[in-house]
Amino acid sequence: MKTFIYPGSFDPPTCGHADIARRAAALCDKLIVAVLGNVNKPGAMFTVSERVKMLEEVFRNTPNIEVKHFDGLLVDACHAWGATCIVRGVRGMDDMANEMQLAAINRRIGDVQTIFLPADETLMYVSSSVVRELAHYKSDVSSFVPKVVADAIDSKG
Repeated sequence: MKTFIYPGSFDPPTCGHADIARRAAALCDKLIVAVLGNVNKPGAMFTVSERVKMLEEVFRNTPNIEVKHFDGLLVDACHAWGATCIVRGVRGMDDMANEMQLAAINRRIGDVQTIFLPADETLMYVSSSVVRELAHYKSDVSSFVPKVVADAIDSKG
């Protein structure tokens, strides 16, 4: 069975994240959407458990996508869960430069390959940080995030 892992903080999950995950799931038998409780990103909008629950709802009709939480090194999660490939979405050249460095490190320390999927051209400007900022100023984010996420953002007031 070919298992891929799509890691991220997903705070909050966006339509871009959902698009990359569904496209990646078509390339493997099982895709693990791995939610990282990233200590380097202060001021989280949602807890890790809230993000996991939202993503489970987003992908409930996609049987080969499983949502899990992890802490620590991504390559360790890959080995523990039997993932042979990391999936990363890239919106532009700035993303690609950073992702290439991470891919080289993950291959070197964990012998895990990375594949890059370009963002859908209609979503390439969407990021979690943009959604968080818009939500902070009470702007409508419903076109940038799945409905379950928009509802959760609205409930935070």
